[in-house]
Amino acid sequence: MFVNMDPYQKHIRRWLILMFTLIVLIIAVGGLTRLTDSGLSITEWELFKGILPPLTSEKWNFYFNEYKEIPEFKSINYNMTLEEFKVIFYWEYIHRLIARLIGLFALIPLIIISLKYKKKLISDYKYLSIFLLICVQGTVGWYMVTSGLVNNTDVSHYRLALHLSIALIILSINFWFILETFKISSFKIKFNNYFLNIFLILIILQIILGAFLAGLDGGLIYNSWPDMNGSFIPNDINYSDLFFYSSLDDPSVIQFYHRLTAYLLFIFLIILNYNSFKAKTDFKAIIILNFAIFIQIVLGVLTLITGVKITYASLHQLGSVFVLTSFLYIKYKNMIS
Repeated sequence: MFVNMDPYQKHIRRWLILMFTLIVLIIAVGGLTRLTDSGLSITEWELFKGILPPLTSEKWNFYFNEYKEIPEFKSINYNMTLEEFKVIFYWEYIHRLIARLIGLFALIPLIIISLKYKKKLISDYKYLSIFLLICVQGTVGWYMVTSGLVNNTDVSHYRLALHLSIALIILSINFWFILETFKISSFKIKFNNYFLNIFLILIILQIILGAFLAGLDGGLIYNSWPDMNGSFIPNDINYSDLFFYSSLDDPSVIQFYHRLTAYLLFIFLIILNYNSFKAKTDFKAIIILNFAIFIQIVLGVLTLITGVKITYASLHQLGSVFVLTSFLYIKYKNMIS
């Protein structure tokens, strides 16, 4: 059941759902772009002139020659042919094309709605935050790409994590606004807010660690579970290494942290289930979160033991969206009266 079913709210709701769909799509395509090592195939930002792909052999050779100048080609892909380059180029091209569409759909519908319902949109200026954050995200995306164009063969895992984090912030805000257009019943007995906030922080931390792990290619080592090649803590590090900032550049440490945070999340899920059962509250939202985390754990293990097979790895990244939105739904039900 929807609330505020006037024409203005109908248009806002449809726009929010469209934006949410496009953001999930670009997160999926962005993950595939990274997994296919395609993110550095276009070495210029080309905000406007890159809307169309190369249509002539001359243009293809231009882009290929540009790619040949960066460290990734010189150190790793020096035997790549033009036809092989076209594959990675199109992944990055599609990624950027969807980003452009998101920018357009974040602004143009709001302009149209503003002209039709000027007073209402002014009072709901919060929707403009989505467009502004998308502009920031586009800039951060290019900032991330530049880290792999000069001295490195990969982008910075710090910038990769920042890029993904902003995408999930935009997704979360968008999802929260969608929830506000539904008539959702609150939990009769509320969960402790401090507990839920810590749970949310752990989810966010786990996603950031996952981005670090992806940026460091940390899924290609210790491809066993639940042990790390026969040990709980990786045998190529010292215990003291776990507590220094420099450890954030160590894929072994990051994978250990990623596993450890997953175990903590599972413990928090058990506590949430117990409290929900004890309070006899609405269990549907809790079941959804249980399912999301269970699927995410399975996908994480499969990604690891298969040496980051693209199918499992891309679904694992999408799984983080499912976990985050499932938890936000619980958080929302706990906040409303």
